Order: sequence, then C-alpha cells, then structure tokens
Amino acid sequence: MSQSRRSFGLAAGAALLAACAGPTTHAPAAADPRVVAQLGGTGGKLRAAINFGNPILASRGANGEPKGVSVDLAREAARRLGLAVELVQFNSAGTVVDAVKAAQVDLAFVAIDPVRAADMEYTAPYVVIEGAYLVRNASPLVRNDEVDRAGTRIAVGRGSAYDLFLTRELKAATLVRAPTSPAVTDLFLAQNLEVAAGVKQQLEADAKRVGGVRLLPGRFMVIEQAMGVPKGRTAAQAWLKGFIEEMKASGFVAEALKRHGIEGAAVAPRAGG
Repeated sequence: MSQSRRSFGLAAGAALLAACAGPTTHAPAAADPRVVAQLGGTGGKLRAAINFGNPILASRGANGEPKGVSVDLAREAARRLGLAVELVQFNSAGTVVDAVKAAQVDLAFVAIDPVRAADMEYTAPYVVIEGAYLVRNASPLVRNDEVDRAGTRIAVGRGSAYDLFLTRELKAATLVRAPTSPAVTDLFLAQNLEVAAGVKQQLEADAKRVGGVRLLPGRFMVIEQAMGVPKGRTAAQAWLKGFIEEMKASGFVAEALKRHGIEGAAVAPRAGG
C-alpha cells in the first residue's frame, strides 16, 4: 500500500472514531445572538452576582473562592453560551438587587418578590428554602403566629426577602434592620431584640455558635430562589427559563445541593407542575 493511501486510511479511521464517540459534554443548541449580547455584552463576559449572605446559594471555600449551587449554575450557563464568567461577589441580597438595577451585573440569584419584579426579569424558581424565627430560650414565644405583636422587635437583613415580606405582612411588630443577613443574630443579641428572622439554615448555625437561643418550629415563609436579569432583557430571560427547567429536570440542581452539603433546601417543582 502506498504511503498516501495508508495516510488516507488512517485519517478516515480517526474521523470515524471521532464521529462515533460524539461530544464529551452536553452540546446545547446554538444560542440566539440576542441572548449572548444581553448576557455577555461586557467584553464577552457573563457577570454573575454571587450572594454570600445566603448560605444556601453560595459560600467561600477553603481558598476563599466562591462555591455553591448559584456558582455552579452561573458557570454552566456561561459555558453553554460560550462566554467567560465573572463572579461578582456580594454580602447581601439588597446590594445584589441594587447592582441588577444599575445593570452592573448580567445575572443574579435572588428570591422572587413582587417589589423586585419592578427592576428585573425572573425565571421560575430552582430552589425553595424556608424562613424561620430565632428567639432566646427564655422567650415566651413558642409559635410563629405569636410573633406579630406590639412591642416585638424583629432583626432582619436589610433588603432581604424576609425584610420585603415582613414589611408587607407585619401589623404590630417592628423591624430592626441589620446590614446583611449573616449579621442578623449578632444584632439581635447586641440590641436585646425579641426575635431574629432569616434563612433557617443560617439561624440554625447561629444557634450552635452563640448558644442560649432556639428556633420556633416550622417556618413563617417559603422563599423561591430564581435567576434574574436586568429589566428589559427578555431574550436572556426566555433562554434562562428553559435553562433552569433543564437544570432541575436533569438533576443538576439536586446534585449541586448534595455536593455542597446543603440541607433543608428542596429543588423547586417544574414550572406549571
């Protein structure tokens, strides 16, 4: 066999093997150019807001790098769009929302709330978490429905989903706002307040840290965590809606929660399901 025929045969065989093997990673359909422009219009980077104020969504690893389900989702979305990802770090939901309003980020992971809907476009939720109340062991309060009384002061993270919800719902109790959700328990103790409100898992960790406190049974609200983009970026919202439904259905979200050791959070049901 001539050298040229031998080379042709080897090349053809290699091509056949490559075709049979297929892609090693999921190959999504080509993204609409409008989606790429709306999510990566800043130098081809997807600027994703990562909120360390909610331990369900994100935390810092041993090396200080962000980790968590929101980090995993941001990186996967960027990969599918062919964009670089920039993880823009925040310590509170309120500052994340401000960044979305100012279009300083392209993507955020936030609790769905009608107040925020004025400034951003949401997907359906991908994770459902619980809001809980924390009190001192000696507190006479034993049920969530006993909290909304005159004279009861509730510590809450400024601009958090709990702040927005309780601002609407409370009739008699008053709110005292901490700068971030992780600072709520310390403010509650320092100012001798009656109740602290926040992410159940955060308050459980705080209870172990400070001692002498307990969570009221159950929950006072359910928080639906979704992906959001600045208002008017409807092409990006439409693409992300399909993306997040696939991430739930494929087990990606459930696996991320398990991998990062998150308990007490559930994968949200499929939209319309």
